[in-house]
Amino acid sequence: MRSLNTGGRLLVLDTPKIMGILNVTPDSFYAGSRFMSTSDALKRVETLLAEGADILDIGAYSSRPGAAALTASEESDRLIPIVRAITQRFPDAIVSVDTFRAEVAREAVNAGAHIVNDISGGTLDPLMFDTIAELQVPYILMHMRGTPATMQQLTDYDDVVQDVSLYFGKQIARLRHLGVKDIILDPGFGFAKTLDQNYELLARISELAHFGLPILGAISRKSMIYRPLNITPDDALNGTTVLNTILLMNGVSILRVHDVAAAREAVNLAKLTFSAVGRVNG
Repeated sequence: MRSLNTGGRLLVLDTPKIMGILNVTPDSFYAGSRFMSTSDALKRVETLLAEGADILDIGAYSSRPGAAALTASEESDRLIPIVRAITQRFPDAIVSVDTFRAEVAREAVNAGAHIVNDISGGTLDPLMFDTIAELQVPYILMHMRGTPATMQQLTDYDDVVQDVSLYFGKQIARLRHLGVKDIILDPGFGFAKTLDQNYELLARISELAHFGLPILGAISRKSMIYRPLNITPDDALNGTTVLNTILLMNGVSILRVHDVAAAREAVNLAKLTFSAVGRVNG
């Protein structure tokens, strides 16, 4: 049975887990996830946990194209006080930090964070893999090409799923060589992928199961939902739930979402379906 060592506590992935998003940035693409003050962030965390979040994912640097660039110092100034406040107020909460900088990751773990979520998969900071190996925390390895500013010009693949798989194979080998134990794979929906490529990746995501590692699905309110439906991110909850259900039916271990209550319902109903299938086949 898969599990993650989160600060000495095992998070057992016997059923899919829900990661609730908290952005401490003024320019994330979905306004409903932005909470800049410590008091507002703590209120939001209380809500996320009450709705059933298993993990909190805190980000201080928006990865949307066109977002303002931040120095490492500016990112830390936003992120670290929030991490410290959350871990003090909610000591049982499992906290992930969304950063591609090794320096910021180290500061966050020292402040109480348990997981590092790196959108660049180690490609934007050459020190990240060594830092994760030293810290020995679970690492979310995401697929992306280029930077958030250039990624949408880097969508030329022979086969998007095979190319993502090859990338994962190389990066996993590097991490294992350094002694990193807990790795979660995120195929990076919306990052250096066209609309069609996102949906091909979704349809074939079970092909990534051959690594034997947990897969994280981060699809919540993204443009692959709202653009084909000609709606806005504010109206994309129903579409998010539909695609999250597809992810669950294809073995994804973690859903990263803005709307925890809706995701919890999807997980609970998927569990009932899996139980029924087991009874029928048993």
